[in-house]
Amino acid sequence: MSLASTAKVWLITGASRGFGQLIAKGALDRGDAVVATARQPTTLAEAVGESPNFLPVRLDVTSEPEAQKVAALAVDRFGRIDVLVNNAGYGLLGGVEEASAQEAQAVFQTNVFGLLNVTRAVLPYMRQQRRGHVINMSSVGGYASSPGWGVYCATKFAVEALTESLAAELAPLGIHATAVEPGYFRTDFLDARSLVTTKGRIDDYDATVGAIRRFAGQASHKQPGDPSKLAKAMLRLADSDHPPVRLPLGSDTVAKLREKNAFVDRELAQWLEVSMSTDHDDSHK
Repeated sequence: MSLASTAKVWLITGASRGFGQLIAKGALDRGDAVVATARQPTTLAEAVGESPNFLPVRLDVTSEPEAQKVAALAVDRFGRIDVLVNNAGYGLLGGVEEASAQEAQAVFQTNVFGLLNVTRAVLPYMRQQRRGHVINMSSVGGYASSPGWGVYCATKFAVEALTESLAAELAPLGIHATAVEPGYFRTDFLDARSLVTTKGRIDDYDATVGAIRRFAGQASHKQPGDPSKLAKAMLRLADSDHPPVRLPLGSDTVAKLREKNAFVDRELAQWLEVSMSTDHDDSHK
């Protein structure tokens, strides 16, 4: 089908609710085309509505063959993919020691390896076009970890590393990559549908991990971030000719980034002599 010359074609994973659904609606409202994926695409179609520019598709991101089929379907329907939003994922709340091997592997399978599956499926089309934008949904936890979120944050630290490398590798090809770092937004993230808690509980961590569990139970739908404003920010990001490698969203994220940067600077200064003492003596001649 034909699209306006200014219209973009989006592929958005995890679009059944929350950020993904709002981004899809915002893109459609301005005349873009959207291929939106979910494990249950019928619910997605009901939520977003019908449009010739909208294609809801079933996708389990942990399946690479499914990801390749969806990418091919998007190009067959709309001719190209301009923006990939890797949004599918979920949280795991629990101490690092409390998380079982199965729980840790499962969250990595979706948040990291699923992202890689979809990215590998889409990039051949973007490379052929010599344009495109890969937007990976990270988190404030992809920049600064905290008690109770260690394994989840590890998945988002991985997303940040992958995005940094992608940005450098893809730049000569005219393709951009950005890691988006939302703070606490008023979505279902802290609900059971999006957040898994570890089955294991260790009393010694009650003052740290336990405090975070109690906070999460009270904070759901009271978070400071406005999801509709995030969706508008994502449209601005996709339209940028010079997008950032990282885009923090939310005043809490900005504060946490500044706090961590200051902490790293202080710690580096305190240990600088030791840090600089390990080179070969002849390396500075």
